[in-house]
Amino acid sequence: MKYKANNTQINILEQGSGSLTLVFLHYFGGSALEWQVVMNQLSGQHRCIAIDLRGHGDSDAPQTGYTIDDMADDVAGILSMRSVQDFVLVGHSMSGKVALALASRQPAGLQSLLLVSPSPLIPEPIADHERQKLLAGHGQRSAAGQTLNNVTAVFISEAVQEQIIADDLRTAKLAWDAWLMHGSSEDISAQMITVGVPVHIIVGSQDRALPPDVQPRMVMPYLNDVSLETIDGAGHLLPWEVPDDLAIFIRKNLLIHSLN
Repeated sequence: MKYKANNTQINILEQGSGSLTLVFLHYFGGSALEWQVVMNQLSGQHRCIAIDLRGHGDSDAPQTGYTIDDMADDVAGILSMRSVQDFVLVGHSMSGKVALALASRQPAGLQSLLLVSPSPLIPEPIADHERQKLLAGHGQRSAAGQTLNNVTAVFISEAVQEQIIADDLRTAKLAWDAWLMHGSSEDISAQMITVGVPVHIIVGSQDRALPPDVQPRMVMPYLNDVSLETIDGAGHLLPWEVPDDLAIFIRKNLLIHSLN
């Protein structure tokens, strides 16, 4: 389903019902589809909405508007359009940064953030040669396959591998270049003083895209109420690699807050 937010058609997947809505956001070069298995496990108790960020998945790719705040505006627009009230933001990698930017605005109804290997709040330490390699590899299946091998550590089926590659290849060049050249370098750390909800982070011990030590160095120092968990043996794409473990992580933290 597509809805217009900030003059852009944004695609979402929606299922389930409940008083609490789980809002799922994907990684750079991914799509809402990465959350499908997790949502299948949680939609019996909660309303679940997964969003294709602009330039990704089935959402449109406008000529401008790829800053962290632009993407946060899109998410806020979808929340308003879908009449979301009490909600939890679940962000992954790039969209973890987007989720934190939105949380800093203290939106009504936000209960907590559950973040999977979120991108740093300060400029991400991407080596120049690696950045140029990623820029040059856009739209090339061989490059997408190499990225897949780099960001996963757990065995995944051939069908899942093909979906990950397909999502990579259909990411608009505008969105691709904007993140690598600008979004990943944005410093939003000063905004975190206004994040007033708990933040729970989970990472894979074998994450080579954003190694586990990125979180205590570049994310957690800027947050007031934050925790960190690690899944042994997993890489960067936890929703694809270990969806069952991720569903358990989400349920556990939702239960903690319902008891408080």
